[in-house]
Amino acid sequence: MKRNRLLTSAALTATAALGLAVPHTAVAATPGPGPSPNPGRSCAYVSSDFRPTLRYGDTGAAVSQAQCLSNAWGGQPPKLAPDGVYGTALLKKIEWIQTCHGLPASGVVEGRTWQSLYHPALDCYVPYPA
Repeated sequence: MKRNRLLTSAALTATAALGLAVPHTAVAATPGPGPSPNPGRSCAYVSSDFRPTLRYGDTGAAVSQAQCLSNAWGGQPPKLAPDGVYGTALLKKIEWIQTCHGLPASGVVEGRTWQSLYHPALDCYVPYPA
């Protein structure tokens, strides 16, 4: 197990040194070892069945849920404080998550984007915008 981590670390370092894309890996939003099968279970601002359409400028508990779920994404994207305000930082992150899942980068959180938030891609080779 330790040898595999060392090999993975060495491979990622070499990939980055060559200028190739290094994946952003989704991490568990819940404590414990390994990826969680349900990263949204620690995000309890609203029921996981409540998935309204969210847009830039919206406020409320569903926005806090989207902010919390977006924090399951590791790598470069910053962690967002679930303050319930759909601002520029969440917009940028949602557009990136949509791109990672092959969705149009509209910034609108709707059905397929909610699905992506609850079930993040394991790896994303799309660089996070500066």
